Amino acid sequence: MAGADYLHIDIMDGHFVENITFGSDVVKAIRPVTKCLLDCHLMVEKPEKYVDSFAQAGADSMTIHVEATHHSHGALQKIKAAGMRAAIAINPGTDISAIKHVLNLVDMVLVMTVNPGFGGQKFLPECLEKVRELVDIRDFQGLDFEIEVDGGVDDQTIVACREAGADVFVAGSFIFNGNIEENMEKLRAKLL
Repeated sequence: MAGADYLHIDIMDGHFVENITFGSDVVKAIRPVTKCLLDCHLMVEKPEKYVDSFAQAGADSMTIHVEATHHSHGALQKIKAAGMRAAIAINPGTDISAIKHVLNLVDMVLVMTVNPGFGGQKFLPECLEKVRELVDIRDFQGLDFEIEVDGGVDDQTIVACREAGADVFVAGSFIFNGNIEENMEKLRAKLL
């Protein structure tokens, strides 16, 4: 996987976001060919309905959007009970206060740095304030979740994300436009 630690898989239902991608069957097909952590990002309505199918498919981590369910607390508990890492995502227009009540349950928080649904969008630098706020909350409360950023991450924006306190970086368009291995090396070099 070109040196990636995680394989971030975007699952979209055409309802929560306009785009439609694939489901747990693709995750099941990928599982035997990689040892990478399969980081499944569900941009779907009522993600709690899909926990079992992604767990059975071999997902290591499942990220749900706080905006996509009325039951984020219960959904995160269900993800953990299924043996996966549980993560919560927030859109650019959603305030951190929407997820404060579940930060003690999560292994990771995904800060969207674009509006979800389509690749190739321009990075929204104002979202980095959320990353800094999450670092402060994590430190103050003694929590242990990772902070992931997704959207518009390239060899320039990754530096700002790291400086803000992000731990995990999702890069799609930058990686796949050109030589994948070279682009991965460019990103890794920026983090040294």
